[in-house]
Amino acid sequence: MRRVFRLLSFIGLLAVAATVPISGMMSWRTVSAQSDVITPPEGIETQGIPKIPSSLANQLKRYTGAYGLPLAGWHPDKRELWVKGISSATWVSRIESPDAVQKPWLYLSFGGVYDVYFQPQAKYLIYNRDTDGDESFQMYLYNIENRSSTRLSEGKSRNTEFVWSNSGENVAYSFSPAKGQGVSLSLINPFAPKSNRLLAESTGNYLKAYDWSPDDKEVVFCEFISNTQSKLWLINVATSEKRLLLGKTEKESGYFSGPRFSKDGKGIYLISDWDSDVRYLAYLNLADAKLRNFTVETKWDVDEFRLSPDGKTIAFIINEDGVSRPYLLDTGSGQRKAVASLPVGIISGLIWHNNSTDLAFNYKSPRTPNDVYSINAVTMKSERWSKSFNGGVDPEKLSQPELIRWKSFDGRTISGFIYRPPATFTGKRPVIIDIHGGPEEQYRPEYGYDENYFMSELGVVKIYPNVRGSSGFGKTFLKLDDGLRREDAVKDIGALLDWIKTQPDLDADRVMLLGGSYGAYLALSSAVHYSNRIRGVVSESGVSNLASFVANTEGWRRDVQRAEYGDERDTKIRAFLEKTAPLNNVQKIKKPLLIIHGKNDPRNPVSEAEAMVQAAKKAGIPVWYLLAKDEGHGFAKTPNRNYKLYTTILFVKEFLLK
Repeated sequence: MRRVFRLLSFIGLLAVAATVPISGMMSWRTVSAQSDVITPPEGIETQGIPKIPSSLANQLKRYTGAYGLPLAGWHPDKRELWVKGISSATWVSRIESPDAVQKPWLYLSFGGVYDVYFQPQAKYLIYNRDTDGDESFQMYLYNIENRSSTRLSEGKSRNTEFVWSNSGENVAYSFSPAKGQGVSLSLINPFAPKSNRLLAESTGNYLKAYDWSPDDKEVVFCEFISNTQSKLWLINVATSEKRLLLGKTEKESGYFSGPRFSKDGKGIYLISDWDSDVRYLAYLNLADAKLRNFTVETKWDVDEFRLSPDGKTIAFIINEDGVSRPYLLDTGSGQRKAVASLPVGIISGLIWHNNSTDLAFNYKSPRTPNDVYSINAVTMKSERWSKSFNGGVDPEKLSQPELIRWKSFDGRTISGFIYRPPATFTGKRPVIIDIHGGPEEQYRPEYGYDENYFMSELGVVKIYPNVRGSSGFGKTFLKLDDGLRREDAVKDIGALLDWIKTQPDLDADRVMLLGGSYGAYLALSSAVHYSNRIRGVVSESGVSNLASFVANTEGWRRDVQRAEYGDERDTKIRAFLEKTAPLNNVQKIKKPLLIIHGKNDPRNPVSEAEAMVQAAKKAGIPVWYLLAKDEGHGFAKTPNRNYKLYTTILFVKEFLLK
């Protein structure tokens, strides 16, 4: 199954779009021409998994070749757009006009790169890279002219979220030493690596820089306490003197993110939910500390925004039940206008050209892996620059999502998206409930890649629920699963099972649960309560006990996880987490399990998977176990991702379809 785990999903800090979704592309290392079976890649160990027929690879070919290269930026002077690809290698291509041929430009021949960060003058870029998914990201400076790399970090720390100064001389970034607690803020002149120094030290929370003041004297950053609470700070880069702007008191607490300086440096634009249930676009006047809400009448969250270089226009996106609604706002008058020249889908990665007229962004939909568009802020005309490739699949024949809603145990309405197979499949159809991670992520109707195989070829219905705790529905909904209310999200899945039973085209006797990361925990927990109503569970990079997970996750993220799940050091919290852990209730699950994990996972340690496998075996539960020795939280290497997909399909065929 396609599964991409965001590195910091609780605050959306990194651009997942940077990963090119070519995970299912065929590899000679996994299929032997002389064999009737697919052999595991070198880094894969398996237990209990039967032989996988090589014919399965051929059936999947046309579903695994789709991809779309996301936006990387604009040329600082010319009207030229850049797109990037990041997988087993990293490259950037140039596009000189809308729908023109992509011209190869930059190339890094190795894997492990998370993203690239261009200097404003586009003479250099910084990239960060880990080893086999361990997320110990090292920082490198890349000279675009001579194509050379220089490592800037010492080799053991974690370095992410780089923000270049306007002059292109300095970089502020998030930093955590090996075995450190929380994430601090550091500063470096990348052309003088010895200048690297700590700018603001964390007390256990996550610090992230967003923007430099117009004179490059200050940096605005956020201190994330949880996925619903943060503080907004200014820091003087010369003296390290900090000034707390928002989040000073309990009354003023809220979520503050994405801050950007106004053109004159007298204020800061940001996203906030202070004194509101939804996240809105705001302006903070630095002189009087007054916060102005630009989207007060909106009932949905503002996803992201970007201020034009001349400071006159803000492009922003509203997330309306998972669909993007883009707008342009005049900063002078406060008037806004909707962008109506685009197809309905999901928009992200807003980047203005230096001309302050052309705005570029990524566009995705159930039929579009990732196209890149631009819009002219004056004429409102849109242009497509880069078109996705759908492999051997006709996108017009792919299953289209339908928004569904159901009532949970407490009368609250829960929503999700359902994908039905073609009408050629008759009778009641089997169902896979695919639960997102986070827990504060949100499933949105994007392109399904190899997941389309399940609907189009196997006749399976897929449902993607956004249970309580999901983002995009206001902070009240986001907090409904915190701490001792964790089991309420499980009840949302139970209510979905009730809903399935009422649908004439769905087979309530053939339902499987699937989840990744926290979604895997929720799938396993639901199996504890509703074992007699499901056929099996697929758990990828999952958690089997929240108490041990929080205690053993990497120190740079532990305190933020405690804010979400509860502090395992508290006796009452610990007792609850142990009592509700799938690991401690495995005898109630009874149904077959497929456990998938990366040995180097720094978020959910592999011990979570190993404990679950051993407990399932002891309880007499059929369990398939796939361990990747060269992966972390989610699989990045193509052969491994291929084999994981084959195994999942075989599991579905064996325990759901028979």
